[in-house]
Amino acid sequence: MATPALVLPNVSTDAIHIVILFSLFAACLVFIEYFSTYPSIVEFRYAPPFNRLRFLAIFLTVFILSVIGRGQYEPNALTSFLSTLGIVVGDAIDFPYSPVRLMVIMLPDNATPELVMSVRVASGMSYLVSLMTLAVFFFYVRILGWPARNGAFNVWINLPLFDPTAGGDVLPRLQRDGRLNIALGFLMPFLIPAIIQMMSDLVDPIYLDDPMTLIWTISAWAFIPASLIMRGMAMGRVAEMIDENRRRAYAASQAMQAA
Repeated sequence: MATPALVLPNVSTDAIHIVILFSLFAACLVFIEYFSTYPSIVEFRYAPPFNRLRFLAIFLTVFILSVIGRGQYEPNALTSFLSTLGIVVGDAIDFPYSPVRLMVIMLPDNATPELVMSVRVASGMSYLVSLMTLAVFFFYVRILGWPARNGAFNVWINLPLFDPTAGGDVLPRLQRDGRLNIALGFLMPFLIPAIIQMMSDLVDPIYLDDPMTLIWTISAWAFIPASLIMRGMAMGRVAEMIDENRRRAYAASQAMQAA
């Protein structure tokens, strides 16, 4: 949370104070959550590397966009490389009806070419980081057998917001919630720009001229859908493990009855 304020130059003192306050609050929340005996809101805290991948994804996104933003004021070799890479990635992903194209279309008609380029570069880089995170997590789930490779999986500890005793059988509920999260994750990059554009007539639009606003808006636009897809994949995997355990228990009971 403090990365943009630390990397970007010419950040106001008030903004730094607000960032420090939110950073301390987030640090206390994570510390209390991971050192408490009983879980509260953080899911899959005993099923690494789920949360580690999510943290790494949002950190890389914010850091890369912050470095690119710094290059507008104090260019160097790293900022030039990331900016060039962002231009290549943004142009490659900016095809008709793509999420990046929708983010560019969301800008007002009087947007400067520099702002359009900044939004395209930031959207392309953040979307690339999200896709890479999903690919890595898919490898962990399907190839490495996450989370079974970490030992026994406790549903109550790792899914504190999911009540297994409410609403009938837990298996179809997990499968339904997993598919719903995946569907929302795929749709949100397309829906968010359209919703913002429709609401711009009723409320003041989001101004992306400020680097801090641009970084956090684009980061949230790319990270939240990827996080939902990861949660859906994880819940689907948990449902598969429960189904496999039930099948083995049923086969063992059948074998005992036959004996």
